[in-house]
Amino acid sequence: MIQGGIENADGDIIKEQMREQAQIAIEIADVIIFLTDVKEGLTAIDEEIAVLLKKSKKPVLLVCNKVDSFEKFRNDIYEFYKLGFGEPIPISSSNAQGIGDLLDKVYEKLPEEIEDEEQERIKVAVIGKPNVGKSSLVNRILGENRNIVSNIAGTTRDSIDSEFENQYGKYVFIDTAGIRRKSKVKEKIEKYSVLRSSFAIERADVCLMLIEANEGVTEQDAKIAGEAVEAGKGIIIVVNKWDEYEKQTGTLEKYKQEVYNKLAYLSYAPIIFISAKTGQRVEKLFELINKVNENNSKRVTTSEVNQVINEAIAMVQPPSDKGKRLKIFYGTQAATKPPTFVIFVNQKDLFHFSYERYIVNQIRREFNLTGTPIRIIVREKMEKE
Repeated sequence: MIQGGIENADGDIIKEQMREQAQIAIEIADVIIFLTDVKEGLTAIDEEIAVLLKKSKKPVLLVCNKVDSFEKFRNDIYEFYKLGFGEPIPISSSNAQGIGDLLDKVYEKLPEEIEDEEQERIKVAVIGKPNVGKSSLVNRILGENRNIVSNIAGTTRDSIDSEFENQYGKYVFIDTAGIRRKSKVKEKIEKYSVLRSSFAIERADVCLMLIEANEGVTEQDAKIAGEAVEAGKGIIIVVNKWDEYEKQTGTLEKYKQEVYNKLAYLSYAPIIFISAKTGQRVEKLFELINKVNENNSKRVTTSEVNQVINEAIAMVQPPSDKGKRLKIFYGTQAATKPPTFVIFVNQKDLFHFSYERYIVNQIRREFNLTGTPIRIIVREKMEKE
């Protein structure tokens, strides 16, 4: 886990929350890398952090960064022995020097037996544009201020994993940096944040697509959701700050329709209205997450697939072009996450998008594949085969 640096807060709300976050990271870590700056030298804050880390009783590796030349900085490195963590490990992160040795030492310090529950846990990425309440939602679920929360857009610059377990199951919540429009991504650190968010989506089983109730679906929301669809992830649309939205009779259904109109390609995704601030309906997320994850991982037999295809063909005849009609010979499921089906036909160009969408809808309805994209791969097959 990568954490923000520990600094003197001096009344700065972000720095105060960074200290809290770092303390939690220390508590849950197996090994701690204490990173210092050899060019800056030993500072009072380094000594303060050393006291904090000694209290944790965790294995600590003292690392001196920016050591471009060991001979040049030999005497400067010795100064850090005063911190009481043994021999400092010299590295240069910008030149990738000493990183391999550091990783070897980290591996040596890891506990011999670490329970690998990653396969059991559902990985949930909380995605959305900046300042829609992603960290607030994760903090509400965890019941602690694990992630920095403020009303300054973009304060979560990195993705943060938080393990969580309750009566519904085991989860890893990934709070991502808000994905900004590329035109506004100017600083290198912001570009890094966008990249980390994309990695978080790739790692996830289910994505919670957060939308702010009073803003509604924006162009940026559509792009972020599209990224999760392209990655084949299960998706739940989460409308946050619903407690702040002015309501009338029929407001909820009308709002749902507006969301689906703007995100037409997500008509299969369930929508839930919550308030991370008050906790309204937050608990209901877990059953949805479990169901969507199950659907994204679902596998059906070839005979079941072909039964659905044959019934679909009987109801709506395949299209034809210039006297040549599409023939669907058979289909089979090739993969999960997302459910992917290979359909063998006589001529690929006759399998129009509208008919593919029809087949997808029939498969979705029959197997109740709510919340997951479905992919179709079309292959040509000679009739004699």
